Order: sequence, then structure tokens, then C-alpha cells
Amino acid sequence: MAGSLRKPTLDSCPYSSSDTDDEGVRGTCEDASICKRFAVSIGYWNDPYIQHLVRLSKERKAPEINRGYFARVHGISQLIKAFLQKTECHCQIINLGAGMDTTFWILKDQDLLPSKYFEVDFPVIVTRKLHSIKFKPLLSKPILELHSEDTLQIDGYTLDSKRYAVIGADLRDLSELEEKLKKCNMDTQLPTLLITECVLVYMTPEQSANLIKWAASVFGTAMFINYEQVNMDDRFGQIMIENLRRRQCDLAGVETCKSLDSQV
Repeated sequence: MAGSLRKPTLDSCPYSSSDTDDEGVRGTCEDASICKRFAVSIGYWNDPYIQHLVRLSKERKAPEINRGYFARVHGISQLIKAFLQKTECHCQIINLGAGMDTTFWILKDQDLLPSKYFEVDFPVIVTRKLHSIKFKPLLSKPILELHSEDTLQIDGYTLDSKRYAVIGADLRDLSELEEKLKKCNMDTQLPTLLITECVLVYMTPEQSANLIKWAASVFGTAMFINYEQVNMDDRFGQIMIENLRRRQCDLAGVETCKSLDSQV
């Protein structure tokens, strides 16, 4: 279907008072995306879309990093497919802290799209993604093909189409999160899969617990996939924490990631 995207507004966003503190957290999105792009570039898995969202780093990544990201992507993908098969795709997926994730496009290629796929992340990250979608036909065309209108409007920090929505919001502000999701036609009666991929560790345990409680109370039927760090007291974990702190990024939830038992 032929169509055009309206240019997203790139004005500054009315951030919360903690915006400066969140800068280090937002930077981890870039790190993870670059690592995934590099692993794809040397054949760990196939993703024809990530190159249109993420630059290719000139720095080679260690095999351990590539294997870790392969396990991360493959594991989450298998759980998503199991949920879609169980519900026969009559469901919705909400990816919280989605970053530059490309799952929507890959599921469309596999004819496994849910009724609607939502992504949520910081407004600054969403703005970057929407800019790429607007100017990269390989990203915009699949969205337009599923949309009932000839044009697709992108306003500020939100893209909303028939089968795909991208929302700029703070996961710690649950009333705002729910309001924006409902505005994009989230259906609380549909079976819902919520995904947090290395997200909750950047929130306090109380904030993470509130997010999970919110999900449990809002949706009639829900599954929650949480991919998170563990064994953060070992040497590898300590080096990771030190590196992030040097970049002004504290892991607010690291105390709950010391072991599998502490995460329960």
C-alpha cells in the first residue's frame, strides 16, 4: 500500500525532574543495540531490520558477548512464539523498555503478529526510533501495509497504527503509562504478553514490584517475560557495575539480582 508518514515533531520533551539521572540508563539502550547489530553482522542470527535502526560499531565484540546476546534474543523469541501459538495470535504484546527492538517486523515476516504489538520506552529513545521509521521504507512499509489509512501520523513521541504502536513514557509513572496505552487501544481483556529485557534492574525494587502488580491487576490474562542479570556479586558482575557507575549509571535494582532466589 502506498502511503506517507508525517514528519515527527522533534521539539524537546517535558521530562521529569529525574531526566538527567536517567541519561546513563538511556545510554545502555545504545550499548545493547550496538552489540546486537554486531552479532547479527557476523551471522549469529538473522535480522534484516536492525541495520536500519542501529549503527555498526567498528569495535569487534568478544565471542562471550556475542553468544550472550544470541542466548538473550533466542530465548525471548522462543517464549514469544510459544505465547502466540497458545493464543493463536489473538493477543497483544507490550514490550516495556523496547529500545531499538525489531520483533514487530520479524513477527510480521513470519506471519505471527499478535492483534497488536506495543512498545514503550523513554521519549528520547522513541523519538530516534520514529525518525528511523519515517525515513526508512523497509521499516515504514510493513506498518502501512497493515494500516487501514493511506497515511500514518506520528505525533511527538507516539506512533499508533492498527497493529503497531510506539509510545514514549516513563515506566515508573504507571498512571501515565496506562493512559497512553489505552489511548493506543490497548485491550485489557485480550491475553497479554509483557516483556522486560534488562529493564527492571534500572528501577528500584519497589518500582519494579509496582509495575508487576499493575500488570497483574489490569489484565485479565497475562504472561510476563523478564530477562535480567543474575549473580551480580561475582567478579564479572562487579566489573559490570563499576563500568556502569563510571558512566553515571547506577543499577537501582541490583540488590535483587544477587541470585535467582533473591529475584523471586
